[in-house]
Amino acid sequence: MHTLEEKKAAFERLLNIMDDLREKCPWDKKQTLESLRHLTIEETYELGEAILSGDMNELKGEIGDLLLHMVFYSKIASETGDFDIADVLHAICDKLVYRHPHIYGDVEASTEEEVKANWEKLKLKEGKKSVLQGVPAGLPAMVKAARIQEKVKGVGFDWDNREQVFDKVKEELDELKEEIDKGSDQIEDEFGDLLFSMINYARFIGVNPENALEKTNKKFISRFTAMEEYIANDGKQFAEMNLEEMDTYWEKAKNEQLKNQ
Repeated sequence: MHTLEEKKAAFERLLNIMDDLREKCPWDKKQTLESLRHLTIEETYELGEAILSGDMNELKGEIGDLLLHMVFYSKIASETGDFDIADVLHAICDKLVYRHPHIYGDVEASTEEEVKANWEKLKLKEGKKSVLQGVPAGLPAMVKAARIQEKVKGVGFDWDNREQVFDKVKEELDELKEEIDKGSDQIEDEFGDLLFSMINYARFIGVNPENALEKTNKKFISRFTAMEEYIANDGKQFAEMNLEEMDTYWEKAKNEQLKNQ
């Protein structure tokens, strides 16, 4: 691994390149905070994809892409006199020191739960009116639910154990079935309640629901595309097959995938 001086030099090189691009490149000169926004969101998803793939070389590249965006935003802000990259770095450093009094102060926190609880209390002291104020409105619903549950846990609003949460999952499932059987207009609400309780249970058993679902998506795509290949190799088409025949190919693809794991 590189020394601290080498890391500083690498970061300085990126800052110098950013200055050059902003001055000389027609595309880079044209960019604004708003024009970069959707690209940053795309890069964030690509970073998440690289994390799940386990490809460290790809991960290195995606981290670099996202880091470039942070430097780019800071460069644009420096041109308007609002702040520069040093302000950004000092701001996050100051925040980390303030919110880790168990490291930089005299507060004691020996567990992860104590650290998170103290973090949320400090944020309220900073002037936030609600524990949930820091949850971005634009987050995907599943990620938002997980963040909401983590936030309220930080101030002690939580179940005592996972058995209680699982009972809640079963309760919500029963309520959903009841509304479906009645054909009521509350099905969507009950389905949402069930999902929320499942995400809560995932937290209690140490599972990231977003990652879990994405892995299942990938697994399904892999098996389905393999099934398509088997069907095509046998000269058949979906339109000519019933569900039982398709399921035979699905099991073949599934078994082959499990064999190669």
